[in-house]
Amino acid sequence: PMNRVIIGMGSNILPEENIRRAILELAKSMQIIRETGLIRTAPIGITDQPDFMNGAILAETGLEQEELTLLLKNTEDMLGRDRSMPKFSPRTIDLDILVWNGKITDKDYYSRDFLKTLVDEILTC
Repeated sequence: PMNRVIIGMGSNILPEENIRRAILELAKSMQIIRETGLIRTAPIGITDQPDFMNGAILAETGLEQEELTLLLKNTEDMLGRDRSMPKFSPRTIDLDILVWNGKITDKDYYSRDFLKTLVDEILTC
C-alpha cells in the first residue's frame, strides 16, 4: 500500500539549489505529486544568520514512516548537512515529515505559521 506524505524542506545555505537537489534525490525513491513555492522565513533560535527558504512536497511512497525518516536523514547527510552544529545553525537542507496519511506528525506545525501555509498550499492545489 502507498503512503501519502507531505515533506517540509528548509535551507539557508544556497537554499534554492539545495531544495531542488533534495527534491531530485527524493524523486528517485518516491513519486512526487506536487510541490509548493518557496517561502522566506526568519531564522529561529540563532538569529544572526541568513533567512531560510522553505517549501514542501506531496509524495507517495511504499516506505513505512520509520524508513522514510531514515531516508530523509540520509538525504540531508548526502547534501552536506552538518550535525555537529548547534540545533538552530545554518543548514544546507532540513527535511521533515509534516503529514503522514492525513495525520500531522510534526509538532512544529502548530507553532510555525509557514508550515501551515505550505500544507494548505499542497492540499488546495
